[in-house]
Order: sequence, then structure tokens, then C-alpha cells
Amino acid sequence: MPIEMTLAEFEQVVAESLELIPEELSKLTENVAIVVQDWPTPAQSRHTRGMLLGLYEGISLTRRSPLSYNAVMPDRITIFRGPHLRIAHSVEQLRQRVARTVIHEVGHHFGISDDRLHDLGWG
Repeated sequence: MPIEMTLAEFEQVVAESLELIPEELSKLTENVAIVVQDWPTPAQSRHTRGMLLGLYEGISLTRRSPLSYNAVMPDRITIFRGPHLRIAHSVEQLRQRVARTVIHEVGHHFGISDDRLHDLGWG
């Protein structure tokens, strides 16, 4: 049975997950917004099989250069509330899944591929 959680409570879980990222890495994040959305749009989920829990949209740090990365909108990490609530069976399981999703998407911001994140246990 899915659990219930308000948007504000879910946003707090996401914020707590961000605190798990070591300070030496979190201070290297640049020009990225982290947002919560209830469900992915069809455009956001077009390349995904299964339920999309999070999405990184932007130019990873490894692909940026001073000449080509200039005056751009912030990258965006979206954490999807609806899918997380649907698959979690407890608040503790929800916290674990959100943390895994947040770390996975931040990994993309640093230029880490899905395959490598999977190898590291964050897939």
C-alpha cells in the first residue's frame, strides 16, 4: 500500500537527502536547481522504461567550458514525489529511495553515467 506524505514533508526528505552528500562534493555543485514535482511529464519520461523517480536536465560539470558554458539557465534535478510514494511501503523505505535518487541525479551533474552509478550501487 502506498504511503501518504504532504508536499512539504516530501521536500524535507529531499533536503535531508542532500545533506548526505559530502561537503567537499556539495560545494562543487554549480548552477543547479533541485525541485520536487508530483509526476514526470510525457516529455520527461519519453526515454525511460518503468517509473521515473528523478531526472537530471542540463550540462554536466565535465562537459562545461568557460567558452561554451556562459549565461545559461541552471541545470535542473527533479525528484518525482508521486512515483516515490507509490512504490515505498514505509517512511524509512521512502527516505532510502529518495536518498538514492538524489545521489544518482547529483552524480549525473558531476558527469557520472548511469552504468557507472549502477556499478557504484546508486543505479
